[in-house]
Amino acid sequence: MKHFKKAIVMAVAGLVVAGFLCPPQVFSITVAEEEEMSHKMMGMIYQYFDIIDDPEIVGYVNKVGQRLLAAMPQQPFQYHFHVIRQEVYNAFATPAGHVFVYSGLIEAMDEEEELAGILGHEIAHVYCRHISQKIERSKKIGIATLAGMAAGILVGAGGGSPEAAAAITQGSAAAGQSVELSFSRSDETQADQFGLKFITQAGYSASGLLKILKKIRSKTWFGTNEIPTYLMTHPAVENRIAYIQSWLTSYNSSHKSIPLVNQDYFKRIHTQVETRYGNEETVFSKLKDEVARNPKDPMAHYRYGLILAREGRWQEAIEQLRITLTKKAFDPYVLKDLGRIYFLGGQYQKALKTLENVRAMIPDDPECLFYLGRTQLELEHYQQASVLLTKVTQKFPGFSAAYYFLGQSLGKLGSLGDAHYYLGIFYLKKRDLKTARVQLEQALKHSLNGDKRQEAEKLLAKISGKKPKDDGG
Repeated sequence: MKHFKKAIVMAVAGLVVAGFLCPPQVFSITVAEEEEMSHKMMGMIYQYFDIIDDPEIVGYVNKVGQRLLAAMPQQPFQYHFHVIRQEVYNAFATPAGHVFVYSGLIEAMDEEEELAGILGHEIAHVYCRHISQKIERSKKIGIATLAGMAAGILVGAGGGSPEAAAAITQGSAAAGQSVELSFSRSDETQADQFGLKFITQAGYSASGLLKILKKIRSKTWFGTNEIPTYLMTHPAVENRIAYIQSWLTSYNSSHKSIPLVNQDYFKRIHTQVETRYGNEETVFSKLKDEVARNPKDPMAHYRYGLILAREGRWQEAIEQLRITLTKKAFDPYVLKDLGRIYFLGGQYQKALKTLENVRAMIPDDPECLFYLGRTQLELEHYQQASVLLTKVTQKFPGFSAAYYFLGQSLGKLGSLGDAHYYLGIFYLKKRDLKTARVQLEQALKHSLNGDKRQEAEKLLAKISGKKPKDDGG
């Protein structure tokens, strides 16, 4: 079962990222058609895959992606960058500029240039509209075929029988057509050519792409009996490594070396990905050993404290963060995590005091506002909670959990129309369409201002039409 699921996942990943190098001005299907295809695919991806909506992690990946895009010509559509929670080495792009990177691949990285390298390569696939060109060449392939391939994945990944997943895939005619959309060595070389250009124009060192490719390749050498997904969907890795090494030698001989970008931001986000979404047992063992080896390193204690918190060992986690604060007393992010752990451990007054101090230092930090709002909710300060959580939803609309607790706080205040409205949005973002419908219908039975009433009616119409909303942020 496991190998079957992975085989189908790899097939679809290859399908959505395949491409040819081509002048950007040569169009096959229209931009509108490509966006329609992307919308349908995104609805299924968000419905069946565990997409991380942590605003700091997603915000960081988007900042790196937007830095790359700022050095490129104007694009016909907006790009969005997403993180899938899965312990594999993979990344892919859909039509119309949606780029996905897996949390397992981010965990494997040591610096921002590696992330920039992967994103630059995927952007290059989108830049020449590879998928639309291949669909144009193969008239039999279209949105229905892509949907069929995706449905095959979803049945398998969702625990359905391999036979059912295979039947759906074959029934869509995708199985017979997938070869026509597969990668070639020249595809990858050409994507690297554009990717290297985008990376260096954005001020990054292209060595990051080389480093992460070597890590992906090395995963096959450490006793694993599974080939990393990325190697299956992005073939000819040895050729790519050789090409990039040659390119770097030539480039570095004629250009001044670019200093490494500030790594503090990357390290903070990497720590979040690892301690919140990595394999709990593996990460715990690793970080426990790290503290034992480096007892004087405050950040080793910080990371260990975070994984202790994930295990619900609140007091031990607090002690580890207090050790960190003896050396980094005014670090707002360490203090924010301390306030978060106080909250999770039920120490609400300490959480309130700590998070209010953090807010004075980083007033627009989404997680600080979120946990401060939740703390006020637990302390029955419902008005303060609703103000804070409203701010989170306005500034970070992809942060789904904020809508749930905003709905809770408004319900406590007796604003039932607004409470049901925000709960409806929460369940819609979670793709629980049945519960979303119930909440939105309840919202319309109560007092709602004109804009919210209009939006609730619009969302209900979409649900009734069975058109999943693409609100990945």
